[in-house]
Amino acid sequence: MRIVLGVSGGIAAYKACLLLRRFTESGHDVTVVPTASALNFVGAPTWSALSGKPVADDVWTRVEEVPHVRLGKQADLVVVAPATADLIAKAAHGLADDLLTNTLLTARCPVVIAPAMHTEMWLHPATVANVATLRERGVHVMDPASGRLTGADTGPGRLREPAEIASYALGLVQPAEGSLSGRHVVVSAGGTREPIDPVRFIGNRSSGKQGYALAAVAARRGARVTLVSANAALAVPDGVDLVEVETTVQLQEAVTAAGKDADAVVMAAAPADYRSAAYTDHKIKKTGSGDDLVLQLVENPDIVKGLVAARGAATAPVIVSFAAETGDATGSVMDHARAKFARKGSDLQVVNEVGPGVTFGQDEAVIHILSRAGDETTVGPADKVTLAAAIWDAVEHQLETV
Repeated sequence: MRIVLGVSGGIAAYKACLLLRRFTESGHDVTVVPTASALNFVGAPTWSALSGKPVADDVWTRVEEVPHVRLGKQADLVVVAPATADLIAKAAHGLADDLLTNTLLTARCPVVIAPAMHTEMWLHPATVANVATLRERGVHVMDPASGRLTGADTGPGRLREPAEIASYALGLVQPAEGSLSGRHVVVSAGGTREPIDPVRFIGNRSSGKQGYALAAVAARRGARVTLVSANAALAVPDGVDLVEVETTVQLQEAVTAAGKDADAVVMAAAPADYRSAAYTDHKIKKTGSGDDLVLQLVENPDIVKGLVAARGAATAPVIVSFAAETGDATGSVMDHARAKFARKGSDLQVVNEVGPGVTFGQDEAVIHILSRAGDETTVGPADKVTLAAAIWDAVEHQLETV
């Protein structure tokens, strides 16, 4: 596949090197087209070395080949990462003052734009309007991630990770692998929030990345995918039906409803085990008296056990539970995970160790896949897309045996 990788002038340009490596290692023919500003962050020799091709940012280099027309017309996919506010504005208004913007005007293939900029720029009405314009024209503009930006700033505007951009972009042009063709699968993702008052809630650190990767891979394999998402600020994979929820009870209701005709339900979300016994409809004030605030919690329903009970003696849907565990004085991560697997009654269980800086929010992890037959498979360290593929391989094997 012929891919044009456009790079505009932002500090996140270094991540485009990793994106380029992902494309080339997958066997694709990649031409890098940086802007002049991008070359201030990553030089032309780096792009040439990684792509195996000469790099230019203007329309005058190798002018006999008419690159400003040829690149866009011959490309099977154009990806711009990072895309600055300036690049997005030029693309929205049809400006063509360098090789990249000319390529965007001549491209007749899918175009993916992965923005990266400060929060104020991303939320500015001009940028919002420009993004809306591009999307109306069929350009695939990914929402940026939220997180640490240049300097001490934090907020939406961070470039999405190369693995996520690659998976999203390639999913637009690569035919479905078909191994899940005709199947309906339900995937849950993210972390639930249990409100205490209008301001506060009980939550967890789940980012939803693994669940969204599972949804994207399933869609690429030809499945009809329902993604039940709890509080995840991620771009929805193409071809996936999204259902948004907030609390564990809402998650249970949505998954149960969607799972009635599903072939598989993969519970990658992190539901809160407890919720506040009573919701206060006004903000709870700090009294200043030094007295402790006592919060009574009640147990939330076990969604997986409910799915297993509702299925009864039937073999469908295949149910996959997740165990995010920490070790303690009573046992290791795997000890607790095996005990949970026995209690849940699911067909497969995906186990990972969690904690600050481990699994939650990370782009790579190690997982252990447990089956009712007693098999235990370890995958990783690997990116979330690779882990998702391994999980679906296990689900497909289960579907073949029921």
